[in-house]
Amino acid sequence: MYGLKRARSRPMPEPRLHLDADTSIRSLHRALLERGHDVTRTPTDWMPLDATDETQLLGATAQERCIFTFNIRDFAVLTKRYPHHHGIVLAAHRSFGLAELIEALDHLLAETAAADWPGQVRWLNQWRRQASN
Repeated sequence: MYGLKRARSRPMPEPRLHLDADTSIRSLHRALLERGHDVTRTPTDWMPLDATDETQLLGATAQERCIFTFNIRDFAVLTKRYPHHHGIVLAAHRSFGLAELIEALDHLLAETAAADWPGQVRWLNQWRRQASN
């Protein structure tokens, strides 16, 4: 049977992620780094804290990073203007607690390949695990 993970004959590099200004939670960033993922956050040396959404998307794309945001409305517009981004992950701000964000992003990064993301816009809910009874 096929599960959520794809069978691969050779390891594929996992996506690199950027947390935009809206999702730039230090504890989220630290937890993902501790799990071995390549994650950056606004601000960083290539992205100032006051960067616009457009600048953050273009910066993440230049760094070959998916960008994670709670800013659904603005990024929906930006995806039409810049369809050749390196991937956008959306989540409603109040739909996840911190532990759920960490787990869902950990699954996303572990279960997908960087090559899967260019031009894609996906909802983080796809990687949310339901508590077992």
